[in-house]
Amino acid sequence: MDFKLCKTLSIAALLGGLLNTAQAQNGMTETSYRKYVSEVASDQLMGRLPFSKGETATINYLEQQFKALGLEPGNKGSYLQPVPMVSIYTNPDAQMKVTTPKGNIDLEGLKDYVIWTRRTDPKIELKNEDLVFAGFGISAPEFHHDDYAGLDVKGKIVVVLVNDPGYYDAKQFKGKTMTYYGRWVYKYDEAARRGAKGCLIIHDTGPAAYGFTVVQNSWKASKLYLDSRGHESYKCAIEGWLTLPATEKLLSAAGTDYKTLLNKALQPGFKGEALPLKVSTGLTTTVKYNQSHNVIAKITGTKHPEETVIYSAHWDHFGISKPDAKGDSIYNGAVDNASGTAALLELAKGFKSLKTKPERTIIFLSVTAEEQGLWGSAYYAENPVYPIKKTVADINMDMFYPYGKTNDVSVVGVGQSELEDYLAEAAKTQGRVIEPESDPAKGMYFRSDHFNFAKVGVPALYIETGTDLLGKGKAVGKQMHDNYTATVYHKPNDQYNASWDVSGTLQDLQLLFAVGKKLAYSDTWPKWKQGSEFKHLRP
Repeated sequence: MDFKLCKTLSIAALLGGLLNTAQAQNGMTETSYRKYVSEVASDQLMGRLPFSKGETATINYLEQQFKALGLEPGNKGSYLQPVPMVSIYTNPDAQMKVTTPKGNIDLEGLKDYVIWTRRTDPKIELKNEDLVFAGFGISAPEFHHDDYAGLDVKGKIVVVLVNDPGYYDAKQFKGKTMTYYGRWVYKYDEAARRGAKGCLIIHDTGPAAYGFTVVQNSWKASKLYLDSRGHESYKCAIEGWLTLPATEKLLSAAGTDYKTLLNKALQPGFKGEALPLKVSTGLTTTVKYNQSHNVIAKITGTKHPEETVIYSAHWDHFGISKPDAKGDSIYNGAVDNASGTAALLELAKGFKSLKTKPERTIIFLSVTAEEQGLWGSAYYAENPVYPIKKTVADINMDMFYPYGKTNDVSVVGVGQSELEDYLAEAAKTQGRVIEPESDPAKGMYFRSDHFNFAKVGVPALYIETGTDLLGKGKAVGKQMHDNYTATVYHKPNDQYNASWDVSGTLQDLQLLFAVGKKLAYSDTWPKWKQGSEFKHLRP
């Protein structure tokens, strides 16, 4: 046999052996993982809805488990971080009246548009407000793109396109990989920063990655936000979406069409424009204030205790709600996200079992209200228990599929930070490879809790279960993922089953353990990569 090949195989065998030894020594086992996930997904925790008895049961359970593992309280002697929140129920007018050069057009609420507000005013009215087309509603210096250049939108209603230019033109932004600028929350925030009175996104199923029925769930609904009393920032009076057919009707009356405006917005040096349209509508609100909780535990570092490595996972789900066909009304959220919460506990158990304590402090952060808008992690990022400048990285866990071992592991947001390089090193010792997420156009990097750490400059890693199932291949793995999304995701039947094959989850946890250990037992600071929209926050 070729000497170089022998040497390569020997190194691979050695690394594999070291990883197997680590698995034997770090205390993480299938038995305890199954115990954790079955308990977190049990009916006793009542679906883990914030502000409910299920929350009380859940945070008590997590505190008990962290204590049993011997972890220290993570928040000045307490395991809890209170998260003050506000629930805003919006009751919009049934119609939106639009004045056009060709007469008035009445749009029907829910069918043609959906609106809500983040303001707590009891009543909001729009009367003959100007509409302005602002392209994609993006200001991104690193991509030399500014849809608001020379455009006055103060006190006006901004109409913008969904996603970012890269969806349509591979040479712009990151091509089909959605950037933060393509997310609806960015567009609403940027409109508010520009002083707009409102922001309406034109819905198009392709670039949105979901149908308008998803948006319709926000009609006459309660939305959770952080309680900002005492430090309020400007917010648009209304936020929402227009259907594409309704948009076409308005644009036709304005003497243009959707395709024309889209093509203009894709051109270099695009300039936004006022539309000859005025809109009138209104809404009322019902506001309730309440408090939820993040749960925080830690292992204090020996050499650099002020520097922290964070593992995060959200504990919340949807509680007790609409029953399914079998009459089951408890949304147990076993995969989403009892699996990640159990992983957090299992990793804590693994690090606690090591004979040598970490040099840096390791934080185990179980956050609330992810399902309602990533609010628990947002609150921590805005009100950190440990300084953001001393936070080395966040490793987030959200949904591990119980389908067995895979030859790959999916990295959500490939090209963001050096953490994925650390992951690739660890995966190599398992004989595995890292792969990009299957559909980067969906912007999954911006849809879980690590995103709030990225927004404040902390490099963040988020993986998904791979699709290349051992002995079965990618097609079978993808089919199983798709089946979960179609038939189980956010439904009462997302329940733990003893038939789960969690061998792949344990395999992934060893990877995340290895990445965290590399950071916690060294003075390494991972960096953002060139082209990341977060690099300017921590060069």
